Parts: sequence; structure tokens; C-alpha cells
Amino acid sequence: MTDFADLVDGYQRFRTSDWRRQHDRWEKLKVGQEPRVMVIACSDSRVEPAQIFDTLPGEMFVVRNVANLVPPFETGGGYHGVSAAVEFAVTQLKVGEIVVLGHGQCGGCKAALAGTFDKAERGQGGFISDWVHLLDGARESVAKDHADLKSEEAREAMEQAAVRTSIENLRTFPFVRDAEAAGDLEIRGAVFAIDDGILRVMDEDGGFTPAQPRAD
Repeated sequence: MTDFADLVDGYQRFRTSDWRRQHDRWEKLKVGQEPRVMVIACSDSRVEPAQIFDTLPGEMFVVRNVANLVPPFETGGGYHGVSAAVEFAVTQLKVGEIVVLGHGQCGGCKAALAGTFDKAERGQGGFISDWVHLLDGARESVAKDHADLKSEEAREAMEQAAVRTSIENLRTFPFVRDAEAAGDLEIRGAVFAIDDGILRVMDEDGGFTPAQPRAD
């Protein structure tokens, strides 16, 4: 089991290996970042975007949260961490793509589907309940097509619906719509399956098919 001491040991290995091998890259990164892609992923410890996409430091701007969710645009009070990250990526970094990355066996999607924390108090699951209520519409849609919400098919449908929900909510942000309409931004969705390692990419119709190698 990894603890903080293990993390520090890992840092020491990084400092004497990758840091030295990629010195030129770190020299460039110290003056700023210019990622072309933003990834909105789940906080799940099994789903590390940099590892899945085999990227280097500085190549992706990543925000992670329970169930890879984006809330709809709103101007009321509160702390809007995901919204702030989206705003920064689109208006300041000028990223050309946003990828919403869902994954298999997602606990947040499972909780939303089952209503696990619906009556929980804050500190006992209440914060989780508030957050995954963003998927209420997705749950209703999945329930129409799946009588058994505990089935694997329903789970997979919910994980895909969560990606579509976040994409729909992204398009409620005026600056996202403007950038997309101008051809400066593309929004994509994908789901990574932990059990078989397959990445399924969302097509124009909202379906998901295994990613294919890019033709040279």
C-alpha cells in the first residue's frame, strides 16, 4: 500500500531520472504552459489520464472530480472549481480540444444510478449526493432502457451517459459555445474500460466505439 513515504521515494527516483532526462522540457515549462488539450476525468485512482494517453508534462490541462462531471453554466454564488478550470482552459490557455474521459466501474455513476447517498447528511455522503444529482436526467434515461439498474449493461450505459451529460453542460457555457462555433474548439468524449483496457470514443451520434490507430 502506497503511503506518503512511498511518494517521497518516488519523487527521489523522478528527480534523478525523468527530471534529468527531460531537462530541456522542464526548462521550457518553467516559463509557462501551452497545452492543446483539456481533459476532464474522474478522480478514481485507477484512471490516470497521463498514463492512459501516454503524455508528457505540459501536454494536457487536467481537471478531475467524482464521475468526470461538468456542472451547467451558472452565475450564482458558490465555489465553481470545474467551471473555473474550463474557463481558464478555453479563454486563457486557448486549448483546441476538450476531452471528457469517463471510465468503467465508476463509483460516482454507480451511486447516481442506485441513489446510494440520496438521504445522506454532509460528511456521510451528502456532498457526494449533491454532486451526482447532476446525473438525475441521465439516470432517468438509463432507467427507461434497463429494467435492472444493477446490471452491467445499465452501469455501462450510465457511464456513457455521464460523458454525454458533461458535454451537454459544457455547451451551456457561452465562451465554450463561441469557441466551438468559431472552429477554435472541439469537444470529444471517451470511456476507458478498466477491465480490458479498451478506450471507447464517442461518435457524432453519441455512441461509443473502440478507438482506432490513426492512419498515417
